[in-house]
Amino acid sequence: MFQQCIIVGNLGRDPEMRFMGDGTPVTNFNVAVNKRWTGRDGNQNEKTWWFRVACWGRLAETTNQYLRKGDPVMVIGEVDASAYIPREGGEPRASLELTARDVRFLPRGGSGPQDMGAGAGMDYPTEEEDIPF
Repeated sequence: MFQQCIIVGNLGRDPEMRFMGDGTPVTNFNVAVNKRWTGRDGNQNEKTWWFRVACWGRLAETTNQYLRKGDPVMVIGEVDASAYIPREGGEPRASLELTARDVRFLPRGGSGPQDMGAGAGMDYPTEEEDIPF
């Protein structure tokens, strides 16, 4: 089986890169995906979904070097959702986590994706490997 998720949004904070025990780089960042629409009553509505993104190998190095908070980006990868209850208590929540296979840097004007070469020929963890978030 195969699944693929494509998101287009803006970085919520600067990427953070770290290294695994074997020296493999991993970069994490959050992406906000917004939907805006006009309801039947004529009111403007907006909803935002947050995705946690993990990039591995050379893709991790590239995204860490060039992306900054607020940058528009398209991420292609595999999505995983997990439910949790906040430490403070309250309603159960869900977290959307995306392991990136490709990242496209978008111009700030939103005129369309530009392939910056990130993701081409990257090494990714296999299904057997543990992917930390």
